[in-house]
Amino acid sequence: MKMLIINPGSTSTKIGVFEDEKEIFEKTLRHEIEELKNFDKLTDQYNFRKTIIEEVLCEAGMKIEDLDAVVGRGGLIKPIPGGTYTVNNRMIEDLKIGIQGEHASNLGGLIASEIAKEINKPAFIVDPVVVDELNDIARIAGHPEFKRRSIFHALNQKAMARQYCKDCGKPYESLNLIIVHLGGGISIGIHEKGRVVDVNNALDGEGPFSPERSGTLPVGELAALCFSGKYSHKKIKSMITGAGGMVAYTKSNNIKDLMDKAKEDTQVKLLIDAMIYQVAKDIGAMATVVNGKVDAILLTGGISHNEYICEEIIKRVSFISQVKRYPGEDELAALAQGALRVLLGEEKAKVYT
Repeated sequence: MKMLIINPGSTSTKIGVFEDEKEIFEKTLRHEIEELKNFDKLTDQYNFRKTIIEEVLCEAGMKIEDLDAVVGRGGLIKPIPGGTYTVNNRMIEDLKIGIQGEHASNLGGLIASEIAKEINKPAFIVDPVVVDELNDIARIAGHPEFKRRSIFHALNQKAMARQYCKDCGKPYESLNLIIVHLGGGISIGIHEKGRVVDVNNALDGEGPFSPERSGTLPVGELAALCFSGKYSHKKIKSMITGAGGMVAYTKSNNIKDLMDKAKEDTQVKLLIDAMIYQVAKDIGAMATVVNGKVDAILLTGGISHNEYICEEIIKRVSFISQVKRYPGEDELAALAQGALRVLLGEEKAKVYT
């Protein structure tokens, strides 16, 4: 099965062509900011990016007519259970209007749909960030004006869960796993028998602080800051997501550089240890969701390459269960695997409604 995979970023589009699970072509297409300024809305860029993708594939000798499917990174659509979804008209409409907000990933399904139409093949998205499988009890926030939302690194978490299950020869639906995505944002999800029944909202900076997110802040101090007159709503949001966490403390989000600095700077070392401490606390909290019956804890994402951070997390949480590392993330491969399961009849494509 040959598939084109499309993963749009704010100023780039990463594409790959897969034959089954083997990647045979990969390229990151860079887009000049000046070019993108010509579009009023982010989703207006999809024809511009589609044309570039097709030109690059043609130059590489790749024929779109040979494709069996086109797969796009899922965007901020309505909350949905995990899985592989066929891109339909309802999804296209929600991606275009940005039903839960504008994000570069919204372009994935739009571009995939347009290319797939040209060759009369299916277009899919796989495990978008809005995957929502929360138990009802996990949605209660503590005041009727608030509701906890599920927005996290669903694609990588689900892919690593399946990889672990493949490695140990057990069905995903038979295990309880705590999966920790360690990246610019950090998400910690409890996967109970194949469903992510609780997870922190990593997009809004909830949970442990991270290289770019503040984590869950003291609410009284946050409320006072919001009404202090010092900051706009936009600035407060930026302090929580994007300019929070390590960036706010050190002006850097580069963990490798910060680890080097920590050898001489005790304050930087304290901050790294505090991040580890908060991650471990939230892993412990997730274990209570399944009454401590955790089959494994998986560490994944870019920061899980770091030996010190992983070793310190393991010291704090290994009493709960065994800990396995799956460093990094391969979003193109995860998207390809999701589509392949449908193409091979291992699971049915879900319908977005």
